[in-house]
Amino acid sequence: MRHLLKPLRHHCRRLRWAHHRAQKAAASPSPPPRPPRPPPKPESLTFHDHSWEDPYSWMSKLNDKVAMRHLDMYMEQEEKYTEATMSGTDRLQSKLQSEMASRFASDLSTPPLRWGPWLYYRRVEEGKQFPVLCRRLASLNDEFISHKSPSAGFDFTSGKRIEQKLLDYNQEAQRFGGYAYEELSEVSPDHRFIAYTMYDKESDFFKLSVRNLNSGALCSKPQADRVSNLAWAKDGQALLYVVTDQNKRPCRIYCSMIGSTDDDFLILEETDENVYVNIRHTKDFRFVTVHTFSTASSKVFLINAADPLSGVNLVWECEGISHGILEHHQGYLYLFTDAAKEGQSVDYHYLLRSHLDSSSSPRTWESVFTDDPDWVVEDLDFSHTHLVVTLREGRNFRLCSVTLPLPAGKGPVHLKELHPQFLPLPKYVSQISPGPNYDYHSSKMRFTISSPVMPDAVVDYDLSNGEWNIVQQQNILHERTRVLYGTASSASIIEETLNSKISNPSNEVNSDDDQLWNGLSEFYACEQYNVASYDGVLLPLTVVYSRKNKKEDQSPGLLHVHGTYGELLDKRWHSELKSLLDRGWIIAYADVRGGGGGGKKWHHDGRCTKKINSIKDYISCANFLVDKEIVHENKLAGWGYSAGGLVVASAINQSPHLFKAAILKVPFLDPTNTLLYPILPLTAADYEEFGYPGDIADFHAIRDYSPYDNIQKDVLYPAVLVSSSFNTRFGVWEAAKWVARVRELTIYDQKRPILLNLTTDMVEENRYLQCKESALESAFLIKVMES
Repeated sequence: MRHLLKPLRHHCRRLRWAHHRAQKAAASPSPPPRPPRPPPKPESLTFHDHSWEDPYSWMSKLNDKVAMRHLDMYMEQEEKYTEATMSGTDRLQSKLQSEMASRFASDLSTPPLRWGPWLYYRRVEEGKQFPVLCRRLASLNDEFISHKSPSAGFDFTSGKRIEQKLLDYNQEAQRFGGYAYEELSEVSPDHRFIAYTMYDKESDFFKLSVRNLNSGALCSKPQADRVSNLAWAKDGQALLYVVTDQNKRPCRIYCSMIGSTDDDFLILEETDENVYVNIRHTKDFRFVTVHTFSTASSKVFLINAADPLSGVNLVWECEGISHGILEHHQGYLYLFTDAAKEGQSVDYHYLLRSHLDSSSSPRTWESVFTDDPDWVVEDLDFSHTHLVVTLREGRNFRLCSVTLPLPAGKGPVHLKELHPQFLPLPKYVSQISPGPNYDYHSSKMRFTISSPVMPDAVVDYDLSNGEWNIVQQQNILHERTRVLYGTASSASIIEETLNSKISNPSNEVNSDDDQLWNGLSEFYACEQYNVASYDGVLLPLTVVYSRKNKKEDQSPGLLHVHGTYGELLDKRWHSELKSLLDRGWIIAYADVRGGGGGGKKWHHDGRCTKKINSIKDYISCANFLVDKEIVHENKLAGWGYSAGGLVVASAINQSPHLFKAAILKVPFLDPTNTLLYPILPLTAADYEEFGYPGDIADFHAIRDYSPYDNIQKDVLYPAVLVSSSFNTRFGVWEAAKWVARVRELTIYDQKRPILLNLTTDMVEENRYLQCKESALESAFLIKVMES
């Protein structure tokens, strides 16, 4: 399929770069551009008891060379139309791009991560596009923070070169056609090898390579294609990896002995096309766990890492699909799962324990903690001496540690009985993401703490004494900004922040601590609301605005949403949004059903036949912003990425008057055809999320929420900028079909254009292109609101 798209991709990329070099528009006014109108070629379709016509189905006929040539010409017209429509914003785009670029962190190094005797980190060399993976012995530089000290990894005092370059991704880009996207990367426990997978764009799969860290040479084997997962065994002498089939289903586990010329050994093959396979090593590298799952059942197996060819042993299974992570600690197996209890579905994850040497069949598992609806366990991480628990109280996150080993033989205990030590957090935490935390025997654990009004903070917590240290955080408010606002100099704030080691037994943060977190709440307000949806369910709504620039009752607003796969809505601070905030915009986030943060029921109440709840929840949040005069009634815009674009587009279909504009990034807009006739491979999770068309109830639900199938006729729609690319889960034809049909059916208004913007394949890997696309989106929103 990919080779059919290559001429079209090349042509659109050439047009994009031509646009970069385009001259300023002529001074004389020109007539407003007219939108392209691709020819409709209706195709009649029937499924179950329903018949309909699709006028633009030809755009997805990838094997039809004539159709692809027509689509090529249509894409060229769309490119020119977007360029012409946005030509009056060239200066604004340039200014926005300059603002956004100035906020980029100048130092792109990752903070060094201690594992055994080594400090591992990535850094970007001047003039290079991709990073270099490096390491140095911690004993040679205990206080190492930045790659700039000592410069170029050379200690002039001792005369020793202390940095070792392990993997240069600029060289990897030469191997893979100028593209360096890594999905997996695992250093062996003996620190001698690194196994990693790089995306091969031409073949559309991830390729496994293993490199010797001492010599820098690539190992002759294993070298495998379509690798989705890997785990080291036998103290680095063996590598286990999972290979997918042609439909991208992980199904086979192989074991490769490093340095051996023998063929890789097939450990397990799952022939049932509905079953998926996943592997990982336990934190102590004693075992490799195998998780197989389908809609019918879930199973967890153990492989002895010291003898990976000794067999696969079943240790747990349940009916239905469930999430399960297995760990080993001092003779006990711990399973963190959301499987049903005694046949009853649960709304949360819980921790089970079983003695490693248990001889009962089936194996006996006991609950570790008593259930507490006020303290919902969201995540766990083990070290040799501590268990770190991420908790949710209502919608608020907390982080605590308890000492290991846990008491045995007493049955379930309440977490409070274990005297948890709560680790400090800033205000308005929206997400806590664990770091790699490879070093099982270290007393420190790393987490990234996110907030809508604080740049992401990478924090090391010392579990032995509760001290904490911010090891990396971008300082958005430069010294001149601090001085302008009449506050302390940024230099002192940075020094305080980077050197802070504060012991705090609770999560309570006072204003002094907030400064140490480099929070922005002095300048940007964060407000949280509970909004009643159509059926009375309360929805969390987060609102961020500039304290200085908010325009009372006149502010334009941008409402973000995702609401899919049970994933948390991204409410992190994004520096590119500062340009809108400083122009008086309101940035809001709607936590609708179908997303994360509210348990399994919250997710299930917004998927499949209940997907309509996500859309109505979003509309309720939009109405709240307008009714409460937080956003001006004629200045609200929607924003959705991927499946979040489906929610925004469906909301526009139901309430087009509510929105003045929308940004849809690589959106999912044609679920009927995508689920019925998939061009790109779909997984069981996709059908669980959006519905099985073969089920008549699911089919009708899909038809009801489908953005492409429910566009209102002869109605004024908001201005919409749709961004898409050829390397996305949802094909560019979905965006093209939706744009064409909206223009065909709705009322045309040149002040509310429907634009299709084709991004290049490299946007996610190139900060310059990211900045350029963000500037285009912001300029589009400002232009529409001011029209």
